[in-house]
Amino acid sequence: MRQPTGALRAEESVEEMAARLRQGAVPRHIAIIMDGNGRWATRQGLPRIMGHQAGTEGVRQMVQGCRLLGIEILTLYTFSVENWRRPADEVQGLMILIEAVIRREIDALDEAGVRLGVIGRVSELPASLQEELRRDMERTRHNTQLNLNLAVNYGGRAEIIDAARRLARDARDGRLDPDAIDEPTFARALYTHSLPDPDLLIRTAGEQRISNFLLWQIAYAEMWVTDVPWPEFGQAQLMQAVADFQHRQRKFGGLAGVRP
Repeated sequence: MRQPTGALRAEESVEEMAARLRQGAVPRHIAIIMDGNGRWATRQGLPRIMGHQAGTEGVRQMVQGCRLLGIEILTLYTFSVENWRRPADEVQGLMILIEAVIRREIDALDEAGVRLGVIGRVSELPASLQEELRRDMERTRHNTQLNLNLAVNYGGRAEIIDAARRLARDARDGRLDPDAIDEPTFARALYTHSLPDPDLLIRTAGEQRISNFLLWQIAYAEMWVTDVPWPEFGQAQLMQAVADFQHRQRKFGGLAGVRP
């Protein structure tokens, strides 16, 4: 694990550190793998779902922290296509929790100018959750302070398969020349077609895996892994990740700072 080169100074508040970091290059788009909820709960002697409930505070912290830093886009890995394999009671609890948290937080998100988005196979989610997401996305669609994207029933391989199917149908129906498919064309068929790729990928709880998250989009993202589990991850850790990001030399496979 790469250790952060910047940290919150003893005499400094997160607001002061955010103001200092804004003087440098901050990521435009941050993506987070929110890991460690269940393990955190187990260590506390609690049911796993209590870890997920505790982790909802981390979402609020990240929204506030990103707004302090001037981050444009925050994408959170909320529920993966693989998560359906978990015990049925945990999956059901997660679906209920996601819907309840969104309903509880939407007023505050809207007032803060946050625009809600969702990526993933949304049509496979429970009908009530689909409706809540649709209603809240419509309500916040004109907000401009932060784009908050929830990856729900999301998988990077599933996204690539869905994009390939879409392009194949277009080619079959004569709307697309297969020989004209290039990286920009393929990117436009992804769930994230309207978003820039993440600059910084954060993973909590210490695992050194991508876990099928944004496989196409993180090709040149900087990665920052911390042992802190998601329920304990707060704005101070976010500031540390961004401080470390500012000390990276981004080469994009070529010259430093030159995007491909």
